[in-house]
Amino acid sequence: MFVRAVYATGDPTKIDTAIRAMNTEGRDLLEDRPGYRGASVFADRTLGKLLAASWWETEEARRNSDEVLRERRAAMLEPFAGTLAVDNYEALVFHQAQQPQAGGGLRLTRLELDPMDADLLADTFRGTVVPKLETFSGLARAVLLVDRERGRGLVGVTFVDQASLAASRAGQAAARHEGAAKAHVTVTGLEEFEIVFSDVRGD
Repeated sequence: MFVRAVYATGDPTKIDTAIRAMNTEGRDLLEDRPGYRGASVFADRTLGKLLAASWWETEEARRNSDEVLRERRAAMLEPFAGTLAVDNYEALVFHQAQQPQAGGGLRLTRLELDPMDADLLADTFRGTVVPKLETFSGLARAVLLVDRERGRGLVGVTFVDQASLAASRAGQAAARHEGAAKAHVTVTGLEEFEIVFSDVRGD
């Protein structure tokens, strides 16, 4: 599958307006598009960060949908968004233990990699990291997204509640250290979000 990630930052006091728009109008717009496989919205209300990801069967479906949604996106995110970044990824690993729930947590790890090492990263994540994540209480989903052209990646691990997210920090730190060393990637960022909604058909 292919993913478009929208990352907005702004005034924390205005974030709920943007969340409501993404959760209603945004979902309606996406569901009408060919090749749509689901979406997720995550928020950090304290700092004022919003992350939305839409999932697509093909690269073409993702590209075609963006032509329709680009203008509407800015309107939906007003007046919250002061900055807005849109990135495209290929989903190399999608592992679901259970359905993520609203109110649960996402831990997002940002990576830089040599595009030649993308397959090594996928194999390492699938074979080394995921088995460790499966031992964590409350694990919902683990995904690996890569932009081969730009040499960037995202690891998203969701948990069914905030307590499980917090309890997993030490264990995931160890898994992240081992996985990054084996896959020759550099970790460039680490963030946590609350799950607003997440409904992705990964099969």
